[in-house]
Amino acid sequence: MSVTLTGHARPELQKIIEEMVDSGFVGVTLRVHDEHGEWTGSAGLRELGRTEEPPIDGHVRIGSNTKTFTATVVLQLVAEGRIGLDTAVDDYLPEFGLDRRITVRMLLQHTSGVFNFTGEYFEDGTFVPGITATTAGKEWVDNRFHTYRPEELVRLALSKPARFEPGTDWSYANTNYVLARLLIEKVTGRSVAEEMQRLILGPLDLTGTVQPTSETGIPEPHAHAYYRYEEDGQTRTVDVTRQNPSWISSGGDMISTTRDLHTFISALVGGTLLPAELLAEMCTPEAKAGYGLGVFVQEVPGGGTVIMHNGGMAGHAALMYSTPDGSTTLTAALNYVDDADLSMGEAFQKATQRLVAEVFGGEQAGSARQTG
Repeated sequence: MSVTLTGHARPELQKIIEEMVDSGFVGVTLRVHDEHGEWTGSAGLRELGRTEEPPIDGHVRIGSNTKTFTATVVLQLVAEGRIGLDTAVDDYLPEFGLDRRITVRMLLQHTSGVFNFTGEYFEDGTFVPGITATTAGKEWVDNRFHTYRPEELVRLALSKPARFEPGTDWSYANTNYVLARLLIEKVTGRSVAEEMQRLILGPLDLTGTVQPTSETGIPEPHAHAYYRYEEDGQTRTVDVTRQNPSWISSGGDMISTTRDLHTFISALVGGTLLPAELLAEMCTPEAKAGYGLGVFVQEVPGGGTVIMHNGGMAGHAALMYSTPDGSTTLTAALNYVDDADLSMGEAFQKATQRLVAEVFGGEQAGSARQTG
């Protein structure tokens, strides 16, 4: 057990993260900022077969929390007058022949209807695979150092039927955020990593945050990520901490720390990064899933709202929650053993509900089946 206090003791938080380890996570680190001050704690293991706990300020692949960063850059470019939020994406990226009804707003809000290149789950329980993602078992392990070009991911998605007419429904699709990346790069003439540095990482001094493309490493210190698969009737578990994140380009490829995630989300909701009117647009949720523009906006039963995004990325995961005024935040880093069945999904959902209930005074259910 490792605890750092600048506020009051929080044994109830330590108990929850220890129970998360008992439920199957390899390790958990948690950071909470609220009226009691800052509290950090860790439980479990940094690495299987060793005894060290996960580092409090360790780096973690943040999965779909990347979408909040990407959406913020797009909205900052809207503020600069370089992108129109309700302009057809085809005006910027004509090479793909996108449906002219798809707007920039629809990309950020997952209402475009484009196929999810990491695979689509349908309401009847069927799954239509896309690229070789973490739902593919040994094939993903063998393929994990492959480099995908963003254009390749988009073209694969567009070769599949659209899920619905643009703007008529909601469905979580990583394809939207690869298109957002290409949009950023087209209008600026610079890489998404350069724009991320100019607009967010530099101004906020997020020195622990990395926007990779195909680099396979992760800065020290960090906990280890794992993946389990079946081969010849045997269960094999491999360390997948090093991998090529281009398979989840700009929708789940970033690396950060719980400290940087706290700094980012509190600055974002506090109005440091976006003009008030664009921040209001970002935090206005659509009806089906409560998704704004790169964030979930969710009511906490018992009163209140949280602005949040979570993400899982092949044995690493990150949580990021804030009250709308930034006065209370919860950020966490998890390492675990992933598999093709996403079997930690239920434990992940239950654990986040408990943490949110403890910190924000209510319960909140998130999606457990997001790849990326």
